[in-house]
Amino acid sequence: MFETIINQYQSIPNWQIGIEIIIFIFGVLSVYFAKKENVLVYPTGIICTILSVYIMFNAKYYADMSINIYYSIMSVYGWFQWKKITNGEVLSISRTNMKEKNIGIVLFLITSIVCIYIYKFFDYKLQLNNYLDIFTTSLFFTAMWYMAKKKVENWTLWIVGNTFAVYIFFDRQLYIIAIQYIIFTILAISAYIEWKKYLAK
Repeated sequence: MFETIINQYQSIPNWQIGIEIIIFIFGVLSVYFAKKENVLVYPTGIICTILSVYIMFNAKYYADMSINIYYSIMSVYGWFQWKKITNGEVLSISRTNMKEKNIGIVLFLITSIVCIYIYKFFDYKLQLNNYLDIFTTSLFFTAMWYMAKKKVENWTLWIVGNTFAVYIFFDRQLYIIAIQYIIFTILAISAYIEWKKYLAK
């Protein structure tokens, strides 16, 4: 595996490797800050997603580029929500109510339909790997919205989505990204436990 990773990066310019390293570092930092309920989750996340947009655009992965544009927009929205003061209080960790659960389901379904349409638009024959990609993308879209609202369920979606993402990227032999998602999964489990403890108080 390590030999494959080295071979993959031999033909990549140093500046691109540098950007990917920055994306890796700030991606991990963003999840760590989210776990700690620290608003720095959003500026670090924005750096990660904007650079990812640039990398995906150059690589012509337009679907992945679009996802990261959404992440960037939702990061700005989440930053505003976490800093906003309502009735003298900032947003606190909570569980989703029935209305928010239904919104989450609708977001998931709309995202799935849009992703399938994108594949169909480019006349791409869907394989199992593509359906897994659509599934994880839809989970991540919903998780971003829940995180902006500080809903503990966001971590459940991240854990499930990250677990599938590890398989997807290992299957694509994108080992560094797969390792990053293993770290994301561990941090998400830890964050879920920490936020649950907060709710138990």
